[in-house]
Parts: sequence; C-alpha cells; structure tokens
Amino acid sequence: MVSETTRDTIAGAAGGVAQVLIDIVKVRLQTSGGSGLAVARNIWLKEGPLAFYKGSLPPLIGISICGSIQFGAFQYFRQLFQNRQSRAGNSKDSLPIWQLFVAGGGAGLANSVISGPVEHIRIRLQTQPSGSGKLYNGPIDCARKIYQQAGIAGIFRGQVATMVREFYGFGAWFASYEVFVSLLTKMDNKSRSELPSWKIAICGGLAGEVNWLLANPFDVIKSRLQSDGFGEGRKYKNTRDAVLKTWKIQGFGGFMEGLGPSLLRALPVSAGIFAT
Repeated sequence: MVSETTRDTIAGAAGGVAQVLIDIVKVRLQTSGGSGLAVARNIWLKEGPLAFYKGSLPPLIGISICGSIQFGAFQYFRQLFQNRQSRAGNSKDSLPIWQLFVAGGGAGLANSVISGPVEHIRIRLQTQPSGSGKLYNGPIDCARKIYQQAGIAGIFRGQVATMVREFYGFGAWFASYEVFVSLLTKMDNKSRSELPSWKIAICGGLAGEVNWLLANPFDVIKSRLQSDGFGEGRKYKNTRDAVLKTWKIQGFGGFMEGLGPSLLRALPVSAGIFAT
C-alpha cells in the first residue's frame, strides 16, 4: 500500500510537471500584459523552446512538499470540525460547505509558507531578460541576490498577497471538490470509494477552475509585487499600493490578466492531482 504522504507527494509532483509550460505565459501576462498567444510566440522566437522551462526547478522541488502540506493540513482542519460536530451530538460525516472552505483556507495558509518564497524565486527567473541582460544564474543565485538586496523580507515579498490567494483559492478548491464528489455519490447512489477515477478527475478538474476564478486577482497582485524592482526601481510600495495602481490603470480587467492560461492549466493539473 502507498502511504498517504507518498500519494500526496506524487500527486503534487505530477501537478508541478504538468503546469510548468503554461505558467511562464501566465506570469508574463500578469506582469507585462498582451495576449497569451503573442506572449508564447515571443518566448519561442526570441528565447527558444527551453525558455518555457525558466524557473521550473524551484516549483518542482517545492511542489512535493506543498502537496503534503496542502492535503495534510486540510485533513487536520477538517478533523477539527468533525470532532467539534461529534461533541455537539451531530453524527453526520459530512461538513457544511463553509467549514470545508475554512479547512481548505487553513491548508492554503499553511502552504503559503513554502509557496510564497518558492514562487517569488520562480517569477524572478521567469521574468528576467535573456542573453547579456540576464540577472540570475539559477534559483540559488537568485535567492542569494534577493537576500543581499532586501534580506529575509525580500525573499518573502508578496507574502500577504500569497496568503490571501492561498486562503481563498484553496478554500474554494477543497470545498468545491467535496461538493462535486458529494453530488456524484448522490446521483450514482454510490459511496465515494466506488466512484471511478475518471469521475474523480472531473470533480478535481472543475474544482481547479473554481479555485483560479477566485484566486486569479490575488495572483496578479502577487506576481506584480514579486517581479517588481528593488530600491529606486520599485513600482509598488506594498500590497495595497499594487491593488490601487492596478485598478487605477487597468480597472477590473487588470485583475483578470493571465486568467486564460490559469484556467487552461488548472483543469488537467487539478484533475491529475485528485485522481492520482
């Protein structure tokens, strides 16, 4: 039997591998604008096909850790709610959707401790110039230079936006997945364990779409903060400043930058994570 931790690690790694190619397009849309096809074409023509893998090492290393944290923390918080329910004399196994959302949000907050700095380094690598203008020689060099410029606070730049994104995104992800699975078990008159893996994958894929519909605005702010310069070259003072400037310059549409690639990526990645 494969342990729960091993399963979560494999699931997280599988999701990480699947999302690498699309992620750089999403990040560049969020930080520079344009259209997805134009961004992808420019990367291919100007930087070559290997450029799609820029910044891929940090998430592939961190994703296995994140996978265990996400599912482990969700199970922990869900169990807290179930224990509370039992003490109140309620013998139902299912939890109301708001409790599933909070449990998922708690898992997201736990995950943000790793995902914040890992994604910051990834974004720096994905948005740096190519050729002679290159700023960083890999993730270790990137982390070292960020630390030299801004200390530990620099490593965790954009952490507030990351935490908000993770809370709402993972809250919606886990809660919607549980709702979709519950609907299927009632429709098919089967237990959860009797559902075929392809139906589990569909539930996971749809949950991934719900996740990013809610999380994308916060992800835009996070990407802009984490790709911003240091010192005099800095555009945004803090999270609030980034939100206000994005709204002032682009309106609501600015918070939807990169949503297309996010949704395109989320369906197969999330399906694979839950079906693994």
